[in-house]
Amino acid sequence: MDDREHGEDRQFVTALHRGLDILRAFTPADRSGLGNRDLADRTGLPNSTVSRLTYTLLKLGYLVYDEGTGRYRMGVPVLSLGYACLGGLKVRETAQPLMQQLADDCGYGVLVALGGRDDHSMTYIACARAARGMISLQLNVGSRISLARSAMGRAYIAGTNETERAQILEMIRDRTPPEKYARVLEDIEDAAEQIRTRGFYANLGGWQSEVNAVSVPYRSPQGDAPMLAFNLGGPAYILSRDRLENELGPRLLEMVQKVGQIGI
Repeated sequence: MDDREHGEDRQFVTALHRGLDILRAFTPADRSGLGNRDLADRTGLPNSTVSRLTYTLLKLGYLVYDEGTGRYRMGVPVLSLGYACLGGLKVRETAQPLMQQLADDCGYGVLVALGGRDDHSMTYIACARAARGMISLQLNVGSRISLARSAMGRAYIAGTNETERAQILEMIRDRTPPEKYARVLEDIEDAAEQIRTRGFYANLGGWQSEVNAVSVPYRSPQGDAPMLAFNLGGPAYILSRDRLENELGPRLLEMVQKVGQIGI
């Protein structure tokens, strides 16, 4: 998110925004940590600003510094924030056994997941894999995937209200080369049409060329939880178009409807 979007908002604290951007720059794949230059590249912030922010976050314990490598890693207080968030999402407890049952029934490398939006990404907040069978996609709680290209992201966009959808599309346009934006928008509109007509969206290689998936948006009937999306995906040679559209898409939709009937 660009600070310029809030230039006229006197209540908006830019320093806080930038500090959170530093924390958001880390991913589960950054096991060796990130240096100030890495963080500057990922956030687009000046090196001097990044240095001040990492110093402050280090003093507060949100970052840990490795003198041997000169890199930062996330500290334990960040984990406590994450668990506080997950603890407030009661849908995880309701959905997890249903997700696991579906994953076990599908087997053979299928991953069933639940995720929510984090700026221009979707972040997994729950996952389920078959108890037996081949290894599924290497994604876990905390993994982030593309909002614009993934089945989960496009389903999320389809399920949002007009105001948020307009904001998302503007953000995607700003981040997408002009010659590619028309195709991205076409794919997002296709997802919305699929969900409108049959309740789920099938993405065939849109996120990664050898990965197929189906996804369904989810909003709590009580209206007191953030917009989320359920996803079922795996290798394309396991999840053919026919299997996704005629078997697994309807099953995922049925599962999501069960979650909604429980009222969480």
